[in-house]
Amino acid sequence: MAADDNLLAKIREAHAAGWVPEVLVGDVLVGDGPAGSLDPVDISARELQQLLDRARLPRWVVEKGSFGPGYVTLKALMRQESLVTVCEEASCPNIQRCWSRGTATFMISGETCTRGCRFCDVATGKPMLPPDPEEPGRVAEAAAAMGLRYVVVTAVARDDRPDGGAAHFASVIRALRDRLPDTRVEVLIPDFRGNWDALDMVIEAAPDVLNHNTETVPRLYSRVRPGARYERTLDLLERSAASGLPTKSGIMVGLGETLPEIATVFADLAATGTGVVTVGQYLSPGGPKHLPVGRFYAPAEYPALAAMGSRLGLVHVEAGPLVRSSFEADRVADEMATGVV
Repeated sequence: MAADDNLLAKIREAHAAGWVPEVLVGDVLVGDGPAGSLDPVDISARELQQLLDRARLPRWVVEKGSFGPGYVTLKALMRQESLVTVCEEASCPNIQRCWSRGTATFMISGETCTRGCRFCDVATGKPMLPPDPEEPGRVAEAAAAMGLRYVVVTAVARDDRPDGGAAHFASVIRALRDRLPDTRVEVLIPDFRGNWDALDMVIEAAPDVLNHNTETVPRLYSRVRPGARYERTLDLLERSAASGLPTKSGIMVGLGETLPEIATVFADLAATGTGVVTVGQYLSPGGPKHLPVGRFYAPAEYPALAAMGSRLGLVHVEAGPLVRSSFEADRVADEMATGVV
């Protein structure tokens, strides 16, 4: 596209604020360059304009779809069994897509999280009750009723419990194994405040995949996820991988990180033995405690991020605007098993 003076001024302002990456418009470079050092991706004029227009969500981060019968049936089942899904609690943009095909991520240990991460829409506070001992059985029965072949289980952080809720995770894994022996189980766990005996409880229950999210780059940890520590996250992932479990993590982009910082995280995760990393656009839930979006990544930037992760030693990077930790987790696991990724 031609380099219009008004457009260039807007791009320069947006680049200086960190909203857009380095951009080559015609033969004019906006950024540090030189142009020959860039790893280019193609962004259409329409996509560029939507990156500049921060007053609305770009079209590629607005999931379209209808609430079909699969979604309605699953929602009714969840309420009947008094179960909670992170799909609802975290306002996941993929809820229609996943629920309509009969896939969900169960959230155990209550609805109140003891952490105050500034990207998350789950309620925070001090839980009033211990984890429900009947919940593992209800999760297993619901998974059976849904006909799931792959179940993802996550939980609110339970720092009020001596084991951080690890024993409850293990109970859910065992209940699923007993009820659905052919169904694979992935867990997305908190860091248990570095209690590695608690982590061992989960590992010994033998999930098929252990996932713990890195979330962001180390420079932003204190702002994005207070109470967590980057080094502790890496330690957890390394211990999981060393146990022989397929290990997975995920980050969000659009919080103010830089590409070199993302590269450092990819290299650090590869060094721990983590095989799969998910990368998706941060979308602010919009509450007063939540961080604003720093910038929206254009769709064409995600394949470049995935390629960078592969170059740095990761087995597979699942990257896209709407990718989340459990995004098509069954498909990614199937591709890993068949050697496609």
